[in-house]
Amino acid sequence: MRFRTGSSLDPSQISDRRGMRAGPMAAGGVGGLGLIGLLIVLGIQLLGGSSGGGGFLTNQVPYGNQSGQVSGATAECRTGADAEARQDCRIVAVVNSVQEYWTSEVQGYQRAQTVLFTSQVSTACGGATSAVGPFYCPSDTTVYLDLGFYGELQDRFGAEGGPFAEAYVVAHEYGHHVQHLLGTDARVGGDREGPQSGSVRLELQADCFAGVWAAHAERTSLIEDLTEDDIAQGLDAASVIGDDHIQCTFGGGVNPETWTHGSSEQRQRWFSTGHDTGDPNACDTFAVAEL
Repeated sequence: MRFRTGSSLDPSQISDRRGMRAGPMAAGGVGGLGLIGLLIVLGIQLLGGSSGGGGFLTNQVPYGNQSGQVSGATAECRTGADAEARQDCRIVAVVNSVQEYWTSEVQGYQRAQTVLFTSQVSTACGGATSAVGPFYCPSDTTVYLDLGFYGELQDRFGAEGGPFAEAYVVAHEYGHHVQHLLGTDARVGGDREGPQSGSVRLELQADCFAGVWAAHAERTSLIEDLTEDDIAQGLDAASVIGDDHIQCTFGGGVNPETWTHGSSEQRQRWFSTGHDTGDPNACDTFAVAEL
């Protein structure tokens, strides 16, 4: 994945809260792409509460300024050349590209912030730690990301990693934002576990939306080139965060009745559907009988 070196980044779409102390952590269930969070919702059940829909948390605590004021190290991210040189600037560029695409695709699209944090963070959905991984909070329409998640993905689960693996994760979470704007997340209701559940359908649609963005990424002002190797990085990342892969990795045996995000095969297939068609309408996971 290469960026247009002369392109301009918009760091105001990122709130950089790395190194800041968060408020008291709330005891609540979490979802999102988090590895430990996924283990919780896949059956360990250390925490109660909601566990689907792209990262809902419970027990609200005060949270920081979401005004989009440029602050922190990402304020220095100004050009595509910066995105080539620094991981945090690369995230800025991906967020900008994803939102540029969805602004052109969804009438009335409202931009969401991405908050970069370290260790723990307070949100309008409640408190969270890095253990939950990246997640989207619909209450403040914000994506939360600890960049240490990407190292966890490689070190503990053997993912290939790479710039586009990171981009896939960001695009997936913004898929949840699109779902929230369209009201799709309300379709899940209490159907939160099982291979054909509403929660799995929501997550697979977010994967598909990530693929749709990838299909159009080179048409945005930030991305110069995506290769087959880049797409392979995304598919690899989708595979290692499949419910069945995580269950096998932790030795608990595969139990589809506890799935909340979908199997490795499903996640790869729906990302590919979005990428191959480039059509958000092909991502209606709620319309198919079998996922």
